[in-house]
Amino acid sequence: MSRSEQISKLLKTLASTTPDIEAAAVVDNDGLLIASALPADIEDDRVGAMSAALLGMSERIVRELGRGNFTLVMIKGSEGFTILTRCGPEAVLTVLAAESAKLGLIFLDISRAAKEIARLVS
Repeated sequence: MSRSEQISKLLKTLASTTPDIEAAAVVDNDGLLIASALPADIEDDRVGAMSAALLGMSERIVRELGRGNFTLVMIKGSEGFTILTRCGPEAVLTVLAAESAKLGLIFLDISRAAKEIARLVS
């Protein structure tokens, strides 16, 4: 099984075992999709581009304000959450979660998945 297939399987497991996670994708630092578990109505390329843009801005904010190294950013909209977290130095995990999401559980599951993805990407 290829690296991309392993990550895709992990993302599908994440989305199916954590009820409030609606979609997930792993994107490299340049915005290229490595793997995804996205619904058909969400364009992979758009997720990659927006993830890279948000990652770049988030890393700059953390650096400029002296907050250490970037680890996670969360955006709350009226329909739910978008969460990005680092998966090692080469990739970021983007997760879409429902508005009713239990964030503690989401963060725990995302953290575990990010560690495994970082191992696979390295």
